[in-house]
Amino acid sequence: MQILPELAAAPDEIAALLSQVPAERRAWVPPTWEGIPGERFTALGQACHLRDIEIDGYHVRFGRTLREDRPDLVSIDSYALARERNYDADDLDAAITAFRRARRETVAMLSMTREADWERKATFAEYGEVTLRGLAHILRSHDLQHLACLHWLLAKMA
Repeated sequence: MQILPELAAAPDEIAALLSQVPAERRAWVPPTWEGIPGERFTALGQACHLRDIEIDGYHVRFGRTLREDRPDLVSIDSYALARERNYDADDLDAAITAFRRARRETVAMLSMTREADWERKATFAEYGEVTLRGLAHILRSHDLQHLACLHWLLAKMA
């Protein structure tokens, strides 16, 4: 399935952009968040968010969609999670390492999925009814959104 290599590549894409952020600017906050193409997280916060949404969000969502008949999948309040876990005091390398590990688990889970199971359905918050295949595309869209956010932050830093 074409989406799996794209999902597998995301941690390297994210890490490459984060490597361009100077260490002293990892938790830098721009004067305004106007125009950011996604969630308002610092560079470090972006990495932590990706890690946590992968584990607490998509591992659960994919697992439930595979095991349950039409589960209701919830959104996670990303900003509450960031406050609870104090993202901007976290360690960037540890967050990227954990995101890499979590994404490998996601890709492994999806790689073992039978063809018919890609059409299993769930209801996912504001997205409504989705298939497992659709959920994989939503995850990739999420990756791309956060890549765009990191580019936006780099532009603001420049």
